[in-house]
Amino acid sequence: MTLNLATILRESAARLHDKTALVIGDVEMTYGTLDLLARRFAGALAGLGVKPGQHIALMLPNVPQFTVAYYGGHYAAAPIVPLNVLLMGPEVAYHLEDSDAVAIVAWEGFYEQARAGFDRVDSCKHLIVVRADPSDRTAPEGAHNMMALIGQATPVEELPNTMPDDTAVILYTSGTTGRPKGAELTHFNLFYNADYCVTRLLGAQESDVALATLPLFHSFGQTVVQNTMFRAGGSVVLLPRFEVKAALGLMQKHKVSFFAGVPTMYFALLNAPEADDFDLSHLRLCVSGGSAMPVEVMKNFDAKYDVNILEGYGLSETSPVASFNVLDQPKKAGSIGLPLQGVEFRLEDVEGNVIAEPDTPGEICIKGPNVMKGYYQKPAANEEAFRDGWFHTGDVATRDDEGYYFIVDRKKDMIIRGGFNVYPREIEEVLYAYPGVVEAAVIGVPHESHGEEVKAFVALKEGAEATEAQVIAYCKEQLAAYKYPRSVEFMAELPKGPTGKILKRELR
Repeated sequence: MTLNLATILRESAARLHDKTALVIGDVEMTYGTLDLLARRFAGALAGLGVKPGQHIALMLPNVPQFTVAYYGGHYAAAPIVPLNVLLMGPEVAYHLEDSDAVAIVAWEGFYEQARAGFDRVDSCKHLIVVRADPSDRTAPEGAHNMMALIGQATPVEELPNTMPDDTAVILYTSGTTGRPKGAELTHFNLFYNADYCVTRLLGAQESDVALATLPLFHSFGQTVVQNTMFRAGGSVVLLPRFEVKAALGLMQKHKVSFFAGVPTMYFALLNAPEADDFDLSHLRLCVSGGSAMPVEVMKNFDAKYDVNILEGYGLSETSPVASFNVLDQPKKAGSIGLPLQGVEFRLEDVEGNVIAEPDTPGEICIKGPNVMKGYYQKPAANEEAFRDGWFHTGDVATRDDEGYYFIVDRKKDMIIRGGFNVYPREIEEVLYAYPGVVEAAVIGVPHESHGEEVKAFVALKEGAEATEAQVIAYCKEQLAAYKYPRSVEFMAELPKGPTGKILKRELR
């Protein structure tokens, strides 16, 4: 049996050739055009010498070229490596090298950092630039122009014979130790997740219009908005950067019926002074994920817009949807809902014993068709993550007597800032490289709109001097915008346990 994720686009294009698939600004792209461009991009990759199984990195915001390159890569049997567009040059280089990407497709606004990373990695052979003006076919020296390549390419006619367990996408995620790891998601992982969202979870329809302001390089936007809507035959309105007034305007203009967002977006839409100036009466379905939705925000949003926000849970490693509140049953505010059909959850205590009693905290462990096949070339990490054949999430939850799960804590020290995962160890390594720093620790502190904000604690060597502004500016140069600390507290010495480990619980 073969399976390729581009089936999602190919089938909808065959059925709905002239229907609008993508909207950005005043430009609309039909399913037929989108499919043709994807097949041409696959032909362009072959023309560059990219072979099936080789990896293609994307450093693109929510623009049509992301979707073209994403499905075009699948038409070429070339797994896609979506990169956060806020990465700096050294971070880009790490991701390219670690993923064995042979090409990177970058938006012109992020070209400087993409180029800085590309130039450090000999194994990445092709740098492809995407211009904001599609009619501009120029490219910097040593780079290709995506639309120029597409214009010269012969379109691929057939889907390649990829297998369900072949890698389709490598999504990077991090732990509290070490560097980011690439979660290998298969064609079946992603197809199953999108198909489930359409048929069983959301009831998405051809008539639906979705606003895509969640980044498509992230698993939430990629699966729940892009792949789900194209599987249903709906339309996707692209908003490259979430701005509340722009979002409200697009939702009114295009009669958006489906919105997926992180809690900070709902907070902004609910509390915007101009919110009452816009008509959102076509909005029928909303989903939330990324971090816990404050119950009062959910209740007030539901009441204001006469919708039913469904909250769910998942990780990059689970494609991402693993559990959700469901349409045909009463939702439980504050709950991440029930596991998807075919997906198993169990809770384990710190010793690995399975917890059977309700309302008892334990680490969420998952099995199912949505779970990745592993971290790319990380055998030790895979051995740790898949103990006893179950994927261990690091998240702690309880389960009530009806089977609903409630997140209560994170086993890992991960910070969730505005829906983005921030891993303290990565920031701490940057802090330790700052001249004069002898100790550093990073934690998340509560923030009204972002959920959590990044705070650093620093101890300096005797005689060393630094200001908060200097340390923040240094981190800002080394880290993506959502990662660097917004506040720094200096201490003579950080609190430690008997083994010398810094005690973050005392800092909190």
